[in-house]
Amino acid sequence: MTRAVALCVAVLLSITFGGYALVRASLPPLDGTRVVSGLDAQVVIERDALGVPTLVGRTPTDLAYAMGFAHAQDRFFQMDLLRRVAAGELAALVGPSAIDTDRRHRLHRFRARAQLAAAALDSTSRHLLERYAAGVNDGLASLQSRPFEYWLLRSRPERWSVEDSLLVVYAMYFDLQYQELQRTLARAALHERVSMPLFAFLAPAASHWDAPLDQPPSATSSPPHSVNCALPPPTPDWLRATPLAPAALNRDAGSETAAMVGSNGWAVDAMHGADGHAILASDMHLGLSLPNIWYRVSVDMRDRLGSVSHRVTGVSLPGTPAIVAGSNGRIAWVFTNSYGNFIDLVELEVDPRDPSRFRMPDGHWTHASVHRESIAVRGAAPIEMDVADSPWGPLITVGAHRYAVHWIAHEAGAVDFGLEKLADADDVPGALTMGAESGIPSQNLIVVDNQGHIGWTIAGPLPRRPQTDLATMPDLPVRSDVYPGWDGFLSPAEHPRMIDPTSGRLWAANNRQLIGAEQMKIGDSGSDVGARATQIRDTLLAHERMSERDMLALQTDDRALWIEPWRRLALDALDDAAIEARPQRAQYRRLVEQWNGRADVDAVGYTLLRAFYTALYDAWFGKLDAELAQVHPGLGYRVATSRSLAVMETLTRCHAWVPPGFIDWHAFILERIDRAIGALTQDGMPLQAARWGEHNRAAIAHPFAHTMAAHVPLLDSLLSAPNEPLPGDKHMPRVQAPSFGASERMVVSAGHEAQAILTMPGGQSGNPASPYFLAGHDHWVHGDASPLLPGPSVHRLQLIPEKRP
Repeated sequence: MTRAVALCVAVLLSITFGGYALVRASLPPLDGTRVVSGLDAQVVIERDALGVPTLVGRTPTDLAYAMGFAHAQDRFFQMDLLRRVAAGELAALVGPSAIDTDRRHRLHRFRARAQLAAAALDSTSRHLLERYAAGVNDGLASLQSRPFEYWLLRSRPERWSVEDSLLVVYAMYFDLQYQELQRTLARAALHERVSMPLFAFLAPAASHWDAPLDQPPSATSSPPHSVNCALPPPTPDWLRATPLAPAALNRDAGSETAAMVGSNGWAVDAMHGADGHAILASDMHLGLSLPNIWYRVSVDMRDRLGSVSHRVTGVSLPGTPAIVAGSNGRIAWVFTNSYGNFIDLVELEVDPRDPSRFRMPDGHWTHASVHRESIAVRGAAPIEMDVADSPWGPLITVGAHRYAVHWIAHEAGAVDFGLEKLADADDVPGALTMGAESGIPSQNLIVVDNQGHIGWTIAGPLPRRPQTDLATMPDLPVRSDVYPGWDGFLSPAEHPRMIDPTSGRLWAANNRQLIGAEQMKIGDSGSDVGARATQIRDTLLAHERMSERDMLALQTDDRALWIEPWRRLALDALDDAAIEARPQRAQYRRLVEQWNGRADVDAVGYTLLRAFYTALYDAWFGKLDAELAQVHPGLGYRVATSRSLAVMETLTRCHAWVPPGFIDWHAFILERIDRAIGALTQDGMPLQAARWGEHNRAAIAHPFAHTMAAHVPLLDSLLSAPNEPLPGDKHMPRVQAPSFGASERMVVSAGHEAQAILTMPGGQSGNPASPYFLAGHDHWVHGDASPLLPGPSVHRLQLIPEKRP
């Protein structure tokens, strides 16, 4: 080894070990005693072998303080990102790369809205959040060194405030509802390009896959192949013009992943629980990163004698003191995204002589109010931007159109801490009312109680729309001269709800929840096509009784029932004449015939059929996607409708839309199979090696895993979960993509938490030097059971109240 090489190695090792030392220096103290001001009594934070804390205290405010303390110790950087993303203040921390995100989010001025919401809090909620914020700031101060991310960014963390906790809830509005804006824009762009009959065909409001709660299965579903052919409109212009272009067949699958929806929740009542208890299951699907969005915690409130008077266990959202999903011994509750209508795009009539003026419904002209916003940028000068506002919301320009964005998140009462009250609920009716009163992004809420009852409602605000508007929910932009607006929110008593249905089961899988008039109160902003909900419903109804382990088996169900029509289509096309002297086609047929029907990691047949399905989508909609993307970034057919699967099934049953260049339907299908084979073997891999797990490997990492790896060697591997093959895919209970899937799996019967299950990707800590960084991750990967309740304590930190004069 030359001297120069040795010097380079020494420098590299020095940087590596120096960086690791910084990471270790920010590990939190987990044992000992700390004197704290503002506590009413002693609080203890105990951690088990997975790092899951049990918070023990005497008052809600003391426990909120302890929650903030633990969150900051393990997750402060994650919390900081959430508040900054919501406020449009990310560039101040990470630099110019975040300017575009800040521009999009600053449009909504959530920092100012959070300040107003904080001022409107009742005294109890405000005091709770103040104590939580004090805990966050003290937990951050307890670290020997600031979190390692701030060393890498050459910055210091800023203190936490009450309004920051409200911003974290606003961040969830972006995550759970903002896709509706893109959907409406995509539908508007599609609507401008096609006739009304074609639009109605391409964007159906329902399909045979629907699994609503208020209609028996026999009346709502039937196998795709048994549905009569509903002849689609004539071949659209984008397919009639020219033969398929080869470039359209190698499209990036990212747009499909971006359009994936997920989250499952279901319940069985006491008559259908294996031990005579109502049981609840939850797997909320979100984007996956390290650390995981949720933080496991158990909260014990004890009386003066030390007896537990109240215990709540579940998952919390760092940045807030609420347990989002869990059990208090009397009830257990979970959420799934409702995909209702919560954003209206109001198209403005702009004065051609004065672009700053627009016409109101009563005919008079008015000017937009303008707010000057300054976006701080780390390492660069701040950027000034003007936010134009209307009575309905901020203004955006898309092509030749000027819109006001009327979003429920902008309304007073959209954010509060009513969700905290769920932890004190005693029964299903009370919990449903508390959920409906909460200021959170509107969600399906499913609750079970220890008396064996089950219930469902929509938690969070629902806009009160004029009766004339109920029949046509605004999934297209509405002209300002006829826009009726909203009249506040529906009362909790007006929210749709269902308690103890005759079937004894409830389910919510982002699907259309109801078929009747009550669905109009919710609307549809892209609810899932329903194949997943149907599979869950049918499995629940097929079991007379289910245990916790049965529920977990359904959460990890990777049976690909949705793709059976495409299996039949491929096998019908691959007759003896089609495979004669075509060895790859013959191999394709054999592998599909041998497939076990699952999207497991070893499934080759599923990979082959998935590629065939994608090739068909590209043939029919690839050019349309390209046209829509030119209107506005991110638009596409899958964004405009979540029911492309049902539309493609109709095209298949009718042998419709054969592109130019093919003599008939059979030739078209064979060419699509050949294209799928070519895509899977283009790197020289044999067809039999196309295992699904190789195409669906985990890509779960810290935000800095790749961006900072060039500055600190080994950071990429240190900040990433193992690149393991993962079973599951869209349209099945086990929704899974490389960085999207179940953010937790929980199964619980209220009052029987000792038998409950909880796993999640990643671990408790966001610090890669912590033993809790990936602790428990393997249970999630393999779908194993892990207890909901924390294990024996291995660390104990006492927080002692400061003596008062």
